[in-house]
Amino acid sequence: MREALAEAEKAYALGEVPVGAVVVLDDKIIGRGHNLRETLVDSSAHAEIIALRQAARHIGDWRLNRCVLYVTLEPCPMCAGAMIQFRVQTLVYGAQDPKAGAVDSIMDIVREPRLNHQVAVVSGVLEDECRAILKRFFRELRENKK
Repeated sequence: MREALAEAEKAYALGEVPVGAVVVLDDKIIGRGHNLRETLVDSSAHAEIIALRQAARHIGDWRLNRCVLYVTLEPCPMCAGAMIQFRVQTLVYGAQDPKAGAVDSIMDIVREPRLNHQVAVVSGVLEDECRAILKRFFRELRENKK
């Protein structure tokens, strides 16, 4: 999760919402990502999507069924759906997202039994640090708008 936080710091430095993600296979990081929506002018450029795509390219297979995705914020519906499509084994996330979280907060896509794949979930890892960078970002954003 510390590596995902380092990715979130990269997003923060770019003025992006500071969310970071890493994909791990056999204790090795094979994919990294941080939010780039504003930079790429692409609403799908979420940290998770970028990290998952990089991991798939790294192993040469879209099936990431032995991989763990670490992300600093609870994934949105798009990213939760991507985890199903990529067949991620386990999701580990830091802070909950009460407005858009699609794992524990407003819905649970990744453990939906009617889908052809479910993702194991571990939540609250380094939660305080993951929440703090987001709070700092949005506080500064509000202060700069005054």
